[in-house]
Amino acid sequence: MSGPGRNPSAGAGARRFVVCDEVHHWVDSNQGTYVWETLDRNVQKTAGAGSRLLETTNAFNPNENSIAQRTYEAAMEARAKGILYDCREAVGEIDLKDEAAVRDAVIDAYGESHWVDVDGIVAAILDPRTSAAVAFRFYLNRIQENADGWLVKDEWDACLDTDDPIRPGDQISVGFDGSLRGDSTGIIGCRLRDGKLFLLGLWENPRDPKQPDWEVDVLAVEAAVKRAFETYRVEWMYADPPYWQEAIGRWAITYGDDRVFEYWTNKPMRMCEATERFHSAVVVGDLKHEDNPDLTRHCLNAVTREVPQGLLITKDSPRSKRKIDLAVCAILAFEARADAIADGRLAIRRRRVIGF
Repeated sequence: MSGPGRNPSAGAGARRFVVCDEVHHWVDSNQGTYVWETLDRNVQKTAGAGSRLLETTNAFNPNENSIAQRTYEAAMEARAKGILYDCREAVGEIDLKDEAAVRDAVIDAYGESHWVDVDGIVAAILDPRTSAAVAFRFYLNRIQENADGWLVKDEWDACLDTDDPIRPGDQISVGFDGSLRGDSTGIIGCRLRDGKLFLLGLWENPRDPKQPDWEVDVLAVEAAVKRAFETYRVEWMYADPPYWQEAIGRWAITYGDDRVFEYWTNKPMRMCEATERFHSAVVVGDLKHEDNPDLTRHCLNAVTREVPQGLLITKDSPRSKRKIDLAVCAILAFEARADAIADGRLAIRRRRVIGF
């Protein structure tokens, strides 16, 4: 295949056949759009001589504007000429917890592909670690608006715990995600002994035209962090550094550099693993949360974004007003809890047994 500006093969009669695989991954951020446009231009120049371009893909994420999405919109919505678009997907309402329904959907999606391991795909969909986004997009080839939602409301609601309140002196971990103007700044705590999440602070832009210059109250954030360390036994704190690196450094000096740590959420491998662990804990009920509407709102606002390392969470669109910052805080707090326990910081009270 010749690159841009190079054509070592013969002249006008040369034909090209380009195969673009998994174009749901071809997006602006990884230069996939640029590569596709370059290839497409070369094919278009010799289309009359028989040059063709073939795209194969799974269902796309409608928030990423991938090449798969662009082709779908050109073919199915704009009805562009010269595009042959063929797609087979599972149809109808599908309960992803109903094995019989899932099996029927898999058979529907794969049609006459007799070589497909239906049992294996059904098992993968039923696996609690498989998100609805992955099940619909990669196993059922389904494009739907809510396919990329991160958490299922019923599963999140099932983790609600109002019987065992957080008390002063409890051992906790803390997750912090900070901004200054646009996004929210939040602090979430997580009790070590049972993984119960609770709100320590939220500063959210009210989007009020009367407050165009709104900024996070930095002193209030500092006070909330101080109050958390004075009220609870904070064993581990993960804080995302952008905008707050100087403050995090001071917190580490004040409260201990063995308790306060930077956690860069822009490192995809580490963040994907933490996000998956949090999601799995929600699905299987290994996580709890207090009845806080802001935490619930942010967690249910989050949608998934696929990267080569796995799934991350994001807003439903770059300019969306549906904030997810407390969801990020919750992931950091839950990850901090795991690391604190692994470090041996969970104090276990032992009952004294007296024999006679």
